[in-house]
Amino acid sequence: QVQLVESGGGLVQAGGSLRLSCVISGRTDRNYAVGWFCLAPGKEREFVSGISWAGGSTIYADSVKGRFTCSRDNAKNTVYLQMNSLEPEDTAVYYCAAARSLVIPREYPFWGQGTQVTVSS
Repeated sequence: QVQLVESGGGLVQAGGSLRLSCVISGRTDRNYAVGWFCLAPGKEREFVSGISWAGGSTIYADSVKGRFTCSRDNAKNTVYLQMNSLEPEDTAVYYCAAARSLVIPREYPFWGQGTQVTVSS
């Protein structure tokens, strides 16, 4: 089992930036791909980005391409989501999730508690 803890959310003006962190603890001796998801009020949970275990492969939702960058530092058991050019539509709770996989999977069994991102206009 692994535990994930997100941090870095907050309130930012449109056009601003935030960097979210996801610290992985527990069975970190295994290989985990990580995904980022967001949940906005009145909407379904949406995929934002995913990164393979080694970090060599990343994917992004069309809505964040060119603005968000996902990276990881496995020595620190931490995955990051750099969010630039934020828009009010990005306001949501952001969750990181992990799956025991070398490549980016479709399903993620392990989830963090989420961190709130609020973008004001």
